[in-house]
Amino acid sequence: MKLIQKVIFFFEMRSFGVCRWWASKLGISSSKVRLGFIYSSFITLGSPLILYLAMAWILENKHYFKFQAKKKTSIWEL
Repeated sequence: MKLIQKVIFFFEMRSFGVCRWWASKLGISSSKVRLGFIYSSFITLGSPLILYLAMAWILENKHYFKFQAKKKTSIWEL
């Protein structure tokens, strides 16, 4: 029983926030995004897990990527 509690604690402390990030971008609750990941994992035999881990890695290392939109100058400001 202790091993299960350790595993649960690990995942709770190291949750990457992927579902929360997608929910904020889509404007829906994060529980719906989590359910979508769970259902799609059962239907497609776990392949969304690879996508989830890739997104988690990108979110953990987003300071290496430039996600900020550059200020676009309009044609009238030239």
